[in-house]
Amino acid sequence: PKPLAPQRYTTWTFGELPELMEISKGGQTLIGFPALVDVQDAVTIEVFDEPDVAASKNRAGLRRLFALQIKDALKYLEKNIPDLQKMAVAYMPLGTADELKTQIIDVALDRAFLLDPLPNDEATFKRRIEEGRGRLTLIANEVARLAGTILLEFGAATRKIKDTKNAPDATVDCAQQLQRLMPKNFMAATPWPQLQHCARYLKAVTLRLDKYRADPARDAQRLTELKPQEQRYWRLVAERKGAQDARMLEFRWLLEELRVSFFAQELRTPQPVSIKRLEKAWGQLNH
Repeated sequence: PKPLAPQRYTTWTFGELPELMEISKGGQTLIGFPALVDVQDAVTIEVFDEPDVAASKNRAGLRRLFALQIKDALKYLEKNIPDLQKMAVAYMPLGTADELKTQIIDVALDRAFLLDPLPNDEATFKRRIEEGRGRLTLIANEVARLAGTILLEFGAATRKIKDTKNAPDATVDCAQQLQRLMPKNFMAATPWPQLQHCARYLKAVTLRLDKYRADPARDAQRLTELKPQEQRYWRLVAERKGAQDARMLEFRWLLEELRVSFFAQELRTPQPVSIKRLEKAWGQLNH
């Protein structure tokens, strides 16, 4: 007999989503973490061994389920993202206008509907739709504005790296920094609080290279201090196959703040940051 296709849902008609679920597989009873899984025009419910995997699947599934309830609002949004064409030009080194638009809308949906605690029953889900629907356009405009600001600084930093001659160590380092700050899905991949600071991190690249000629030795000295902190961090990320918990993310963004304080002090950091502070944060990571 063919296994049954998992049941597809286009709205919340499956009762409460429990935190743990028992399923029988090949005569065994397994316990796992249930999640809503996005299958484009619907969601299904699947059970996962890893709570982190279940959580990230569930977010995407929930986002889809919300999107299916507000199709008209989304149609309107897709046509009315402010300055999309202008932003798409700045985004061209990373991807297409459509990819940028999808990200902006996904982040807007997250901000409007997916704040914690996430809904796990129909009543909460429906209430969340009513609350979020009215705010969605406003939120999408805010997300788009932020994307525009970041992309402006990205363009400036990219040009600055290209135009800076005779500073191979600094420009290679800056180019790598840009790659990490600006993956193709930078809007969706960067946590919202950090996204607020992203333009400042990018501006710091431009300022650093502006100052380079005046004192190359100082830049080299700072880079020597920074390098070991970054290398051990990205080694750990690789060991964990990209999985980052809250402590690791905190360290990740401290690295960016350290760069600001080293190379572009005039941009200010929200709190004091130093090698010593990074050493302390590193000590609190459970490697």
